[in-house]
Amino acid sequence: LDTANAPDPELVIRTSGEERISNFLLWQIAYSEFFFTDTLWPDFNRASLEEAIYYYQNRERRFGGR
Repeated sequence: LDTANAPDPELVIRTSGEERISNFLLWQIAYSEFFFTDTLWPDFNRASLEEAIYYYQNRERRFGGR
């Protein structure tokens, strides 16, 4: 996985109810927002994505600060 020229993700969506990151992009997601959903990946649709984006838009981002 080559992420050298890609910006760090701002939102990480984890499906299937799992609340772990499994060391995926560990350094890149240090300041990302996380959205956990019980929806399984095959069932994740446009409405699910819109829900995740709405969640992200209403977060107060602090980037590690208080």
